[in-house]
Amino acid sequence: MKDEIRVAGPEDYERIVAIVDDWWGRPISDKLPRLYLGHFWSTSRVAEDASGLAGFLVGFVSPSQPGVAYAHFVAVRPDRRRTGLARALYREFEEVVAALGCVEAHAITGPGNTDSIRFHRRIGFAVSAPVVGYNGPGRPMVTFRKALECSA
Repeated sequence: MKDEIRVAGPEDYERIVAIVDDWWGRPISDKLPRLYLGHFWSTSRVAEDASGLAGFLVGFVSPSQPGVAYAHFVAVRPDRRRTGLARALYREFEEVVAALGCVEAHAITGPGNTDSIRFHRRIGFAVSAPVVGYNGPGRPMVTFRKALECSA
């Protein structure tokens, strides 16, 4: 079976939250509450292969900044990393949100997540230096921004 990337749905939440801590290698599921797939499923994507869930991207169009899309959570099953799947998930997300009028995509990560920083650079995101206090005192974050070609 070739990868199938499809629109996520609220029904995907249980499958995703059940594996995400294992895929990340640490407790992270609290960063993905049910509301994301309850309210932002139409711009989120799930990838499946012959072994089941292969990856997902949970993202949305900002309600406060309609021209900006935000990729909140992206994960790929460990055996599928470095296969182009994360890039394909982002490509689909960017096409969908550009069609909705977005001109820019944003994301963030912690400064220690060097794999994510390298990946986002490779797919065309501008990467900031760590922003001190981004998520409160002592919680710096690295921000990502990418211009999108608007198709709306």
